[in-house]
Order: sequence, then structure tokens, then C-alpha cells
Amino acid sequence: MSLPPLREVIARHGLSASKALGQNFLLDEQLLDRIARIPGALDGQPAYEVGPGPGGLTRALLRAGAQVTAVERDRRCIAALAELEAAFPGKLDVIEGDAMAVDEAATVPAAHVVANLPYNVGTALLVRWLGGEAWPPWWRSLTLMFQQEVAERIVAAPGTGAYGRLAVLAQWRSTAKLAMKVHRSAFVPPPKVMSAVVHIVPAEQPEGVSAAKLEQVTAAAFGQRRKMLRQSLKSVPGALDALGRLDIDSERRAETLAIAEFVAIARELSA
Repeated sequence: MSLPPLREVIARHGLSASKALGQNFLLDEQLLDRIARIPGALDGQPAYEVGPGPGGLTRALLRAGAQVTAVERDRRCIAALAELEAAFPGKLDVIEGDAMAVDEAATVPAAHVVANLPYNVGTALLVRWLGGEAWPPWWRSLTLMFQQEVAERIVAAPGTGAYGRLAVLAQWRSTAKLAMKVHRSAFVPPPKVMSAVVHIVPAEQPEGVSAAKLEQVTAAAFGQRRKMLRQSLKSVPGALDALGRLDIDSERRAETLAIAEFVAIARELSA
């Protein structure tokens, strides 16, 4: 199907990337098609996109055969997305609103999430999607564009400078990998930093562990990451006793603990 170039769509609708909404438009259609291929075959599969803007990645997902639900809070972009709805009848559902207010489990169950996330809500959405006691989650995979620094924090290994709470939350019951890097020049306007796409797939959840307890422990441990665990975990009831039972030295710092050790602490507190 022949669609007008994205630059033409942006010009015709008078669109410009909003700094307040954390927008940066991606216009390279070959690059967008590569991103849409990361989750695997999408033909006939539900896909969920947050912040489609003028619809560049949306086009790529539709070309891949996905059944797309897209949430956009920028009213200026709705007319451009309506043109895509008309071009792909019955394949695109656009929700105008705030993605933080969407009940995804009810709206897009079993969807592949593929999104160039707005920078100002990207991390908050990721933490929400990785959280909760229900597992497996409502999503089948997450293919998400972040600033490269954030992407590296998600896939980081223990003992590295990037390792922190995001790495533990992303890896304790999922597999997370850095799928591709994206140069700043690919965006309009170019951001000041490089970007990268992370791909996350749910895995087995360790038995006997409350997600809320793990979130509490990691928030405290990495909230004061320069301090020893005996200081940083003092605010979590029972955590210091759990360290003793697990023979984890309380003079260690959070970034030296393996994900399995955080899981073990959370299991002790969940019992």
C-alpha cells in the first residue's frame, strides 16, 4: 500500500515534536521496519503502541500485519493517525488519552508492546509493566525505545555502573536484551543523546516471592546505593534479619548483589 512520506504528513498536519510531551519523531521507514521485526512475526498478532505521534512506527507495525492499538495524548496527531485507520481498515484502533490511565490487561491482553516511548513517561510505564503480582503479565513481549543510558540500565549486569533497580525488576522474571542502537540523527528533532531498543520477554517467576517485596527491597537498596546494606535496608522491616539468615554480608553495597540474592531477600520477607 502506497502511503505519503512521513515528512509530508508532518508538514500537512503542521506537526512538530513537543518537548513537553517528550516527543522525538522517527522517520526512517527502513529503520522502523527493523524495529517492528524485533518481536518476531506479528501477522495477525495484537500490538500495543504508546505515543505513535505522526504514525511512523504504527505504519511499520501495520505493514507487518499486526492488529494495532495505539494510545496518543497529543490531539494534534489524531488526524494523521485517522488517515492510517482509513488506509488499514479494521487494523488500527487509536485511543486518545494518557497511557498511564489505560487498563492494558482489559484493553490489549496478550499484546506485543512496541513503542518509541515518550522520554518523560517511558521509565514509569516500564516499571508498571514489569510490576504487579499477576504473572505471566498481560503483555507477550516489550520492544521499547529508550535513551541509550536507560536501555543500558535495564540490561545491566551486577557489579557494573549501570546496574540498579531497573535491571533487577527487568531481569528477575524476564529476559532483557539490548536489541539495537539508534543514532540520534535518525530522529526529528535529533535528541542530545543516543537511543537504543530493548526487547523483554516474560520468563518463569521464582516461587514464593512477592513482587511488591522485591520492589520495596530494591527501592531501598538502590535509593542509597553508596551506603552499605545495613544502612540502606534499615527502613525495610525484617530485611537485616533476612541478610543474616541468608549469610549475605550487610557491609556489601547494593550493586554487588546478584539478582538471585535480591530475590532470596524478597522471598524471606514474603514468607
